[in-house]
Amino acid sequence: MSLTSTAQQLVTLAEGGEGGNHESLSPYVTGAGAFIVLILLLWITTRFNRDR
Repeated sequence: MSLTSTAQQLVTLAEGGEGGNHESLSPYVTGAGAFIVLILLLWITTRFNRDR
C-alpha cells in the first residue's frame, strides 16, 4: 500500500460522499466559538501568570 493510495482513501472517507460539508456547521459559528474558547484560555493563563 503506497502513501498516495492511503491518502486518497482517507480523503474519500473524510468526504463521506457529500463533499465533506454539513448543513448544521456554519463556519462563522465554528470560528466564533473557537475564538471565544481561545480568548477564555488566554484570560485564564494570564490570571495564573501574574507577578505577585
